[in-house]
Parts: sequence; structure tokens; C-alpha cells
Amino acid sequence: MKKYNSQTVLLAGATGYLGGYIAKALVESNFNAKLITRSSKKLQQFNSNAVKIIEAEVTKTESIKGICEGVTTVISTVGITRQKEGLTYMDVDYQANVNLLNEAKRAGVKKFIYVSAINGNKYRHLKIFEAKEKFVDVLKNSGLEFTVIRPNGFFSDMKDFLDMAKRGKIYLFGNGEQKFNPIHGEDLAIVCLQAINTANNEIVVGGPDILTLNEIGEMALDALEKPIKIIHLPDGLRTFAIWSLRTFTSSKTYGPIEFFLTLMADDNIAPRFGTKRLYHFFRENK
Repeated sequence: MKKYNSQTVLLAGATGYLGGYIAKALVESNFNAKLITRSSKKLQQFNSNAVKIIEAEVTKTESIKGICEGVTTVISTVGITRQKEGLTYMDVDYQANVNLLNEAKRAGVKKFIYVSAINGNKYRHLKIFEAKEKFVDVLKNSGLEFTVIRPNGFFSDMKDFLDMAKRGKIYLFGNGEQKFNPIHGEDLAIVCLQAINTANNEIVVGGPDILTLNEIGEMALDALEKPIKIIHLPDGLRTFAIWSLRTFTSSKTYGPIEFFLTLMADDNIAPRFGTKRLYHFFRENK
């Protein structure tokens, strides 16, 4: 008989970009697991004696009552980049995770792992980070063991460069020499599983390659076999764009754009981890 890991892990956000890789890693590592989803059809391939698929909505407290029974560790990737379906960042990134945390405490869960983003406290004035960091504050005072994972951007976020490349030109603010090292979801899933048995309260992590925005733009164009055309716009246009969006649009519109434009202005270099290369990701997703 197959021997399963003695831990029982509940994963919330199992159908998202990162959640899908964590679900796969839990199964491959023989964990007993509960996978929370709004639609069980999306996760049927993981169903087994050791893996339970539960339909629930973490934004609704009555929907998740009792889901943490028998669970030793909760991993939450619950969060949104774009506000939709009438839900705000506070509804999802903050309140939904609070709902989950309260259930975890009630059930005697030992540890709660939450995926936020790099430099969250520094950027908590941004709409996306405001909600995430408000939850981190609650988690730190929960009495549970916890780890906050702070990735330096996902490969999936880099598809914006591919979209520009398809139109033949990459537009960057400033000189394009800002550096960072985004990470693939498959590599980040490994970090999340390792966090189950670590005493670290915070893990800042990025991918193996530290790249400039210019280099990422060139990679995207090269993956699509396009001539290298990178247009550098004055940085003042970036700050004006953020101001204009905040002034004349709602957070539903400006939230993700302010996030992207703000983090792209500075170097964000995290400890390197993993083996997946952004260039290969671009080639696979062009």
C-alpha cells in the first residue's frame, strides 16, 4: 500500500496559476490534502483516497465551516490581481483569508502559509498590497505558526511583455535597466511545500535569473522571432499615468496597473531559487 505523508494540508486557491502547481506538488509528494475550489470539475484529476476535492467559497463564511477539521497546515494562495464579479481586494485578499484563518484556528490547525508578494510592507499604499498586508498583520497576531511567502513576481505576469512583443514593440519607462528575478509557479510550489517544515516566518524568493526589463523585452521579441524594438518612455510619464488613473478611475481599473507600474520602477532582487527559465516560458506560451 502506498504510504502517505503524515501531514494533512488544506490548499485554498487550488485552481489559480500558483495553486495548480501546488496541488500537483502535494499529490506527487504523497501528502494527504484537501483542495478547495469553486468548481470541483477543474480538479478531478487530483481526486484520490489521499486527496479530497471540496467545493467552497472562502469569501462566504458559511461555505467553509468545518473544512479545516483534521488539517495540520493551511496553504493559501487566495488573492486577485483584477477586481471582478463585484469582489474587491479587501473582500478577497483580506476578508476571505481572515475567514480561512478563523476556521483554521477553530480546528486547531498548527500552521498557516500565506503567499503575498515581495516588499509588501514597503508598498502597502498600493490597493493590491493594502489588503494583502492587512491580512499579514492579522496572521502575525493569530497565535498560529505561520510563514509568509514573498515571491518576486510570477512568470505568468510576464505575459504582458509577450502581448507587447506580438505587436512588434516593447515599451518601457526609464532606461529599462531595472532588475528583478520572477519565478515560475512550479518552482514556487516547491518553496511553499518546503515552508511546511520551516521555522521561517517569511521567505522572500525569486527565480534563478536576475534580468533587466530590457533583457526581458528582448527575450519576448526573440521568442516571437521579431526584430528587437524597445521604446524607452520618460519615467515622468509613468508617475503621471499612476496619478491620472488614481484620480480619474476606480481601483478596479487602476489597481493592477498601479501595481505593475510601481514595482517596475525599482530593482527588486530576491534570493534565487529554481530551475525554470523565463526564456523557455516565453517560447512555450508565445
